[in-house]
Formats: sequence, C-alpha cells, structure tokens
Amino acid sequence: MANQAPAPTQGRTTLSEHQSKEFLRQWGIPCTREALAHTPQEAAALAGDLGFPVAVKASGAELAHKSDLGLVELDLRGPEEVEAACLRLLARSPGLTEFLVLEMVPGRRELIAGLVRDPLYGPAVMLGLGGVMAEALGDVVFRVAPLSQDDALDMMEELKSRKLLGQFRGEPALIRPALAELLVTLGQIGLEAPQVAEIDLNPLKIAQGRPVAVDALVVMEG
Repeated sequence: MANQAPAPTQGRTTLSEHQSKEFLRQWGIPCTREALAHTPQEAAALAGDLGFPVAVKASGAELAHKSDLGLVELDLRGPEEVEAACLRLLARSPGLTEFLVLEMVPGRRELIAGLVRDPLYGPAVMLGLGGVMAEALGDVVFRVAPLSQDDALDMMEELKSRKLLGQFRGEPALIRPALAELLVTLGQIGLEAPQVAEIDLNPLKIAQGRPVAVDALVVMEG
C-alpha cells in the first residue's frame, strides 16, 4: 500500500484509488494492473512494463472524482505520450506528487458494485448499471449481507438492464458466477471487516466476460 496518508472525511478515512485496490486485492476482488509513479519519467517507464495502451490518473486520497476534475488521461500508446499526459495533469493540479499508471481494460459494458452500511439492516451489497449513466438511470439493486451465490445471481436478474449481461456487440456474455463471487466477497468484507464504512467499484468493467474493477474507492471508519 502506498505511503501517502489517507484523507480524513467527517470522522472517516478515504483511501486513494491505489490504496483501495490494494485492499480489495487482498480479498480476491479483481482490479486493474497498475503501478504508482512519482515523476512523469517514472510513469513512462512503468507504462512500458505494463504494456501499451495505458491510462494515467492523478493519484491522491483527496481526489475521489478525478474524471470530473480533468485528471484522467486515456489510451496512451507510448512513453512520450505518457510523459506528456503527466505534464498536463501537473498543469491542472500543480501540487500533484503521484501518478497512477493503469492498463486499459477492454469492454464496452460498465457496472457499479459496492458495499454500504444501512443503520437498520447493517452491511448491504449494491449492484447496478455503472459508468457515466449510473446516476441518470438509477438501475441499482441491494442485498443485505451475508449473500449466497444464489442471492448474487438473483441481483443480476433484478437489474432492468440485465440484457447487457448477455452477449453484447460481439463481446461474450458475462460469466455470472465470477460476478456472483465478487458480490459475495463484498458481503463478507461487510461482515468480517467492520472498519470498512463503504466500498464503491465504479466502473466495474466486463472484460472478456469477467468483472474487473477499473476504479475503486474504500472508506474506513475514522
């Protein structure tokens, strides 16, 4: 996990995207391959190790909505493009000290999944349509933890946009047991890690039929 101090928010602690994914990987949740860099030159070298194309994001616990702030650069196809992208990020955020270099995950379909804590029912797992349309369409379902595999599969069937989980524009159908396992794991985190206040995986891309967390946010109780 990165050395950067997480950002406190109203008695809670928000992890950076990189820290959030490091935490989630410990639970077996699939996340993008990525690396943390401190200079544009280091970012370019790490991008070469990951393999092009890559994305570069500003990194920091206080940067929860990087796309809205113009702090994400996509589809970079060489070291020079990565360095130039980092310089643009620095121009938009002069105090920036870290860059997150990530693989570009293929796939057109985006979901959202997460964990919330209801004051009455306790930890609950969320699944819905993700990406930029998530808030507009509001296609989201919930289940109180713990979840069985059948519970997770039922959540998929309750989505209004469930047709997107089948074969889609030449892409294979979602491997539903793989997504079910991820949802069950989110429920386990809610029960076994009470220090976790909430988790947000958005987008959760369907890549070659499997879910991969492209962006992630974990909030800890302060």
